[in-house]
Amino acid sequence: MPDSPISATPYEVLGVASSASTDELRRAYRRMLRETHPDTGGDATRFQAVQKAWERVGTPTARADFDRTGPRSAGDPGETGHSWATPASRPRQDTRPKARAYGHPGGWRRERYLALIREWVGRGEEIPDPYDPALVRRAPREIRHILADAIAEEATARTLAGLGIGYTVWHDVATGAPGAPDEKIDHVVLGPTGLFAVLSEDYGSAVRTRRGELVGEGVGDDRPFHDLARRAKTLTRSLRIRFTALVIVLPDDAIDSSLLEVGSVRGAATIAVRASFLPAFLRDGPAGGALVSGNDLFDVRTRLQSGIRLIG
Repeated sequence: MPDSPISATPYEVLGVASSASTDELRRAYRRMLRETHPDTGGDATRFQAVQKAWERVGTPTARADFDRTGPRSAGDPGETGHSWATPASRPRQDTRPKARAYGHPGGWRRERYLALIREWVGRGEEIPDPYDPALVRRAPREIRHILADAIAEEATARTLAGLGIGYTVWHDVATGAPGAPDEKIDHVVLGPTGLFAVLSEDYGSAVRTRRGELVGEGVGDDRPFHDLARRAKTLTRSLRIRFTALVIVLPDDAIDSSLLEVGSVRGAATIAVRASFLPAFLRDGPAGGALVSGNDLFDVRTRLQSGIRLIG
């Protein structure tokens, strides 16, 4: 799995404490290689994870860098040097028109994370860096998951911006009562291939589909597609619109194919898609789908723009 606040650390993959000596670390690595090697009945995915873990902490230099800065992801690192901080702004390089966008992707979850991490540390305690990897790793999983989802939302927003001016995106769309900000759709995307309700998720582990739902160790008892369908239904009724697809975006290593067609809900396809494949999917649309006419796009955009409530 890619680095995230809820993925296993290299030490956890190797089965040792972060304070393990160099010899203990090396012995653990060799033991895990033997246990996970496919030629001896081990699991190929775990074998690869063990090798990656060793690359991150197997030498004094690599280990010191990991311990100091924590994981780095494909996103821009923040000012603290690690990727969990809010991405630093950079001068715009691409001058092509971006998709029209409204709202603050990941904003509510960032604020929620900061409130909970301060509450967990204790009132009155100073937190020099709330995104410090050592601090994040000690926090309860529920808090780390909120941060992981905020990062996922921000990454999806950057991808959606690159779709171009033919698309309009609303981030952090409220679907519940004013006092229930967690009842939201992360991204509502309108373009020539249809209208999409999108959630950006990171469970820190691989997922699969079963009976129209996502399942896996990190998913637990959650029902992501059920929740997304329920929230989308609220907008469908209040704004008199129809979604083309309900989409859950996952880290590339979380699913074993670029796109999984899970089923459908009230005529809307339910689809799990790798983050890297999201632009291609939104440009092509679901299999068998038809392009939306200009008049219909204008009508739906007008309804959304006048009726959508954004969080924050």
